[in-house]
Amino acid sequence: MQIKAVIFDLDGTITQPFFDFDDIREEIGLARDSGPLLESMEKMTVQQRQDAEKILHYHEQKAVTESKLNANAKQTLSALCAAGIHIGVLTRNKRENALAIAKKHELKFDIVIGREDGPVKPDAFGVLRICEQFGVEPKETMLVGDYLFDLLCAKAAGAVAVLLANHSQAGEFVEHADFCVEDISRILEIIDGKNSD
Repeated sequence: MQIKAVIFDLDGTITQPFFDFDDIREEIGLARDSGPLLESMEKMTVQQRQDAEKILHYHEQKAVTESKLNANAKQTLSALCAAGIHIGVLTRNKRENALAIAKKHELKFDIVIGREDGPVKPDAFGVLRICEQFGVEPKETMLVGDYLFDLLCAKAAGAVAVLLANHSQAGEFVEHADFCVEDISRILEIIDGKNSD
């Protein structure tokens, strides 16, 4: 099966991990282990949520300003572009922050889906929307991410799930991945293998 599109997670995948979500949860007034932040915020009162969004916005802006690319991220995106493979970004962050990172690091994304566009990962929505925009099937699409939600999202949509195992927690997620790579550039070999089948 040929790979015609690659969808990337943003933080921790294209950029080096930045967020300490336990610290952010604590700052917002949640328990450090209270689970996914966006889902927790949905249960808040309007005022609590506005306060939480301000804190999250501050950290997200800082993440853009201080962002550094993961090793070989830029070269990998360039190689995909040269091969005529569509590049999407699917993030639980805001779309404008992903676009700001693209601008800062001179990256080219064909489409960006952020949390304001619809249900967030692990929901299949983002992958299906991107596939529809590109005119490709989910099975012709690879989703590359560093976290469990990326893999579950890929699986829910019927896409190829690739775990970027560049952190200590990666071992907990590997069972949900079709492929596991320690360097983002390795996805090019997987695509070559799949596209020559």
